[in-house]
Amino acid sequence: MNPDMENDSGKIRITLEDLNCVNIPDPHGVPGGQTRTYGNVTENSLPAKLEESSGSILMKGWCYLGLAGVIGAVLGWAICEPRFADGGVPTWANHIMFPLMLVLTCAAFGIAESVVERSPRKAAVRGLLSLGIGAVLGFVFYFIANIIFTIGLSILSESGGLSVSSPGLWITRGIAWMGFGVAGGVVYGIVGQSGKKCLYGIAGGVLGAGLGGLVFDPISLATGGAGASRAVGMALFGAATGISMGLVESALKDRWVYVSAGPLAGKQFILYKPLTTIGSNQSCDIYLFKDPTVRPQHAVIELRGPRALVRAAGPVYLQGRPVREAMLESGNSIQIGRYAFLYRDRERAIR
Repeated sequence: MNPDMENDSGKIRITLEDLNCVNIPDPHGVPGGQTRTYGNVTENSLPAKLEESSGSILMKGWCYLGLAGVIGAVLGWAICEPRFADGGVPTWANHIMFPLMLVLTCAAFGIAESVVERSPRKAAVRGLLSLGIGAVLGFVFYFIANIIFTIGLSILSESGGLSVSSPGLWITRGIAWMGFGVAGGVVYGIVGQSGKKCLYGIAGGVLGAGLGGLVFDPISLATGGAGASRAVGMALFGAATGISMGLVESALKDRWVYVSAGPLAGKQFILYKPLTTIGSNQSCDIYLFKDPTVRPQHAVIELRGPRALVRAAGPVYLQGRPVREAMLESGNSIQIGRYAFLYRDRERAIR
């Protein structure tokens, strides 16, 4: 202690000059010993960075749509195959196998995304809607496909190229089955409440269904059995249609958020709608489950022309900083509870 600081009565005297010499260590490394703040949130309250994960392959659109297509198509075949007549008088199964297969495939496409997102309420609503629309479209497009196929067979018959081993027959069936893909894409877009999603679904459905029809007869030749060929052919039709829908949608997407951490890691949500809601309510476009810190409607991503804006009703962290409203840039990280997202904008990302 400086002896000049003690007076005659033995008491300690501290001057302003002495106080200016005091140096208090800053625990946060910020000059002056102040805690860095952001708005009304201190640095100490910022969430820990979540560990990123590539997620399960089942979260990929092409994967879960492909599986949904297989399940729907094979289920339709399994219901009708025991009563299907390969010769003689056709049974009810002969008449409804393909329409039923298409109806169930459409329903599977409609609920697949909701199942992956673990939203049973949304899956039930979409499933009922898909069944209703699919039932109408299934028989309509089956009728159209039959007309196309009959015309094709007539042309092949006149040209002498009508046989199971004829590539002309394979191509004709592929063209006819493209109508099935249109139906699947329409249902997928309608339950997703997006015209653009509908167009992407149709494009992918046409490609996949055409491929399924193209290889149906070669599979029949390879398996040597009508029942087995129908089972394999329909499974391939469902898989090819679903996978193509997922790949086309992913290839043509414009703006989206990719879940990089949390229970939905690996899932991408394409931003089709002007307003995309995020929250713990199953009616939200992005449903975040099993996290008590997430509000029923926690945040909204709004599309404003070529830009996207995030608005928060609960704690939202953009690039590690709390925000209430902010414009998004391609590559920005967004954290809500135990979920982390990466915002992507194809146009701005490639500049």
